[in-house]
Amino acid sequence: MAARVVIFFKTMQAARCPTDELSLTNCAVVSEKDLQSGQHVTVKTTPNHKFVFTVKTHHTVAPGSIAFSLPQRKWAGLSIGQEVEVSNYNFDKSKQCIGAMTIEIDFLQKKSTDSSPYDSDKMAAEFIQKFNSQGFSVTQQLVFSFCDKLFGLVVKDIEAMDASILKGEAPSGKKAQKIDVGLLVGNSQVIFEKAESSSLTLVGKAKTKEARQTIINPDWNFEKMGIGGLDKEFSDIFRRAFASRVFPPDIVEQMGCKHVKGILLFGPPGCGKTLMARQIGKMLNAREPKIVNGPEILNKYVGESEANIRKLFADAEDEQKRLGANSGLHIIIFDELDAICKQRGTGASSTGVHDTVVNQLLSKIDGVEQLNNILVIGMTNRPDLIDDALMRPGRFEVKMEIGLPDEKGRVQILTIHTNKMQSFNLLAQDVNIPELAAETKNYSGAELEGLVRAAQSTAMNRHIKATSTVEVDMERAEKLKVTRDDFMGSLNNDIKPAFGTNQEDYSSYIMNGIIKWGDPVTHVLDDGELLVQQTKNSDRTPLVAVLLEGPPHSGKTALAAKIAEDSQFPFIKICSPDKMIGHSEISKCQAIKKVFDDAYKSQLSCVVVDDIERLLDYVPIGPRFSNLVLQALLVLLKKAPPKGRKLLIIGTTSRKDVLQEMEMLDAFSTTIHVPNISTGEQLVDALELLGSFTDKERAGIAHQLKGKRVWIGIKKLLVLIEMSLQMDQDYRVTKFLSLLRDEGALNEGDQIRI
Repeated sequence: MAARVVIFFKTMQAARCPTDELSLTNCAVVSEKDLQSGQHVTVKTTPNHKFVFTVKTHHTVAPGSIAFSLPQRKWAGLSIGQEVEVSNYNFDKSKQCIGAMTIEIDFLQKKSTDSSPYDSDKMAAEFIQKFNSQGFSVTQQLVFSFCDKLFGLVVKDIEAMDASILKGEAPSGKKAQKIDVGLLVGNSQVIFEKAESSSLTLVGKAKTKEARQTIINPDWNFEKMGIGGLDKEFSDIFRRAFASRVFPPDIVEQMGCKHVKGILLFGPPGCGKTLMARQIGKMLNAREPKIVNGPEILNKYVGESEANIRKLFADAEDEQKRLGANSGLHIIIFDELDAICKQRGTGASSTGVHDTVVNQLLSKIDGVEQLNNILVIGMTNRPDLIDDALMRPGRFEVKMEIGLPDEKGRVQILTIHTNKMQSFNLLAQDVNIPELAAETKNYSGAELEGLVRAAQSTAMNRHIKATSTVEVDMERAEKLKVTRDDFMGSLNNDIKPAFGTNQEDYSSYIMNGIIKWGDPVTHVLDDGELLVQQTKNSDRTPLVAVLLEGPPHSGKTALAAKIAEDSQFPFIKICSPDKMIGHSEISKCQAIKKVFDDAYKSQLSCVVVDDIERLLDYVPIGPRFSNLVLQALLVLLKKAPPKGRKLLIIGTTSRKDVLQEMEMLDAFSTTIHVPNISTGEQLVDALELLGSFTDKERAGIAHQLKGKRVWIGIKKLLVLIEMSLQMDQDYRVTKFLSLLRDEGALNEGDQIRI
């Protein structure tokens, strides 16, 4: 306890402070006949309430009166004319000097608020200068004038100064003692803390750090986010968009750092863009996010679409005007952003509504009157459609691709969606999550969730009784387990990846299998396998393009499809002219580009560009071809996939000479020749592999073709064989040889040319 020596005790009457200037001194004002300036007194208002004041004398105060300012009267609960007991108070300077004092500050009058920043360091220095050697108590209220503005202060906390410092020694390191009453000295530390809901902006180091709320929600748990396979993306978004908001604001201020205002999430459908935006909203200790679908903004009435944009930002604008830099964070999430933010000047509409919406959004995010308390998250599948001005730094600055999950990500996603089944022991022991992840290449997060649902449906279906009414077999239902077979069945029949391999695409091209009638076919397949391995393993050549060229009907497309199938790449697509019949040049270019764009989204992709001269609309009369498609193919064949992705392109053509003239051959890494069957022995080997004729019939054909040269594609040979087999058995060989002669010219004793 502080040592007190009472040398003065008197009953006095409370009065109003005589001048405004004296009100700002934080002193009780008395007559010079009663006390001397600088003395400290205890004012006892009730038997249980005492308050310590420093006094100042003034000639206008009557003897026996003690004058208080309005804040002092509010703090002590005094009324004018109230009698109080006043006695001397002496501070024990070894224990009661103020080491640090925390003061809550706000504008004295709400109408005088402004958003100008106030330097807390200068404020603290002026406070110590004005109130040096005055006594202060916890909860005390006072008025403080700084930069011609009046501030209302409340003392929140007082810590005693270390006695070692008072003796001129090094600090003892002991924990500071909390005290209720203290004496302000020249080396006291004053810390200002902005009052709750105050619009005051404090800068500098002399402001409390406890008052700053963390931007991260304290109840948020990363493990429970339910986002699988996006650890890196989430980490990158956090680094770019939230690190500056988590850091102490005074350090951010000293660095001159500006917060990121916009994040654009793009990628294939079903990969977690909306989920990530939703979880960011939950993670942040901010206002409830406003989620809006792009098309909802549009309105048929002139000016209403722009008004809808303004309404989204109205709350943030209002709060920034009231609270300035202390405004909370407002999150606005735009789903399907491309619906309202297309490139300006591209719309055919005479109203130009999309252009004005884009202009309004640009001005709100980072216009002349820019907002610093917003975070706009946009989501789209088509970032190429969005206006360039939105993509610059200061607007949608952080652009993050949310792509198809890799194998590790698929394990996380499948684990998330099967967790509940595992906890209730409904997942069979034979279900291996890593095995499922390996089997589900190119599956998006939504497709993996669909796979789990499909497996659950299959398991449930086993326990439904097949009677006239739909009933559940309750005895068996209690033993319900989702098994590996349920997952595999759903994998093969129910859920197919949108960016995956459609077996129907290439199975029709190799429905008769690959007939290895000789070494040339084996060489083509071996070279194809080498190129597949190069694509998988080489980091120097992420793009490998090969051209299979040869005469018509030599089986180029079938070989290309076989190489693609054997590659086991998760994405295989055949770009064929038979799917583009009737397309205009522009729509054909767009269709080809879409195939390649889809391929870039997968880790490993194979694109077969079949019958290139047909894609180019080439005809020898003229000659004529589509230059638009040619230029598109030349660009796409040379365009390397994004970082971390690999692409194998297999082209086929029967007119190598034409591609040479068009300078397209240079776009391919290598060219492989696919020959026709050229000898009688090769043709007989093909017949044996096909097994269409009997041994006796093949011997007869071999005798006829011995020593002769032929020239026929395997595809044409199949047609001739099937036609011959429609004859009676006695005439099949004769018909087959006749067809060979009819298809070309037979030079007796030398050559059959077909």
